[in-house]
Amino acid sequence: MNIIVSDEIKSVCPSFVGAGVIADVVNAGRNDELWNEIKEWGDKYKAEYTTETIKSIPSIEATRKVYRACGKDPSRYRPSGEALIRRMLHNLKLYQIDTLVDLINLVSIAYGYSIGGFDANKFEGDTLTLGIGKENEPYEGIGRGLINIHGLPVYRDKLGGVGTPTSDNERTKIEISTTKILVIVNGYDGDRKNVLACAHYVQELLKKYACSDGGKIIEF
Repeated sequence: MNIIVSDEIKSVCPSFVGAGVIADVVNAGRNDELWNEIKEWGDKYKAEYTTETIKSIPSIEATRKVYRACGKDPSRYRPSGEALIRRMLHNLKLYQIDTLVDLINLVSIAYGYSIGGFDANKFEGDTLTLGIGKENEPYEGIGRGLINIHGLPVYRDKLGGVGTPTSDNERTKIEISTTKILVIVNGYDGDRKNVLACAHYVQELLKKYACSDGGKIIEF
């Protein structure tokens, strides 16, 4: 898989750093141990932050800044990392989907990055390009129906958009039958060390919760 950062993204975020993890996996339903980890992070945020102060977390602040630079209101189209933490601070339950999706949400909560999680077998072509959404560009968000991605950072494969920081696309979503995933960490804060630490955390969780014997994990 080739991942290209377009010039239009570089123009609004020249310091962008990304990392990807591709892995052979076995998905499952709810994992109570994983959800205990999610709860621990929720307790930590409730003790240390409010819905206003989380905006100052560098990974969240930088993503919001890029939204504005691209022409999108981050308070109307919230980046997923911020949205997940806000739900916890409001004592709202997070949606329980399956082990892989819940695992990716945990990573996003822990680091504040908006994490792209895809079924790697559903891509068309071998290249993803990170660009900016265009006027009237068709895009079906997971569980959201058609959404307006004009002004949102968006990964596109050969057929079109597959992922934004607000919502990934129905076409390439992870399902219980998924056997190979691609996880992308989007570091609009330019913090290479933190982005790599986040990618390593993805690997740790995959090994712990979702990789079968002989499962292969590749980081790039």
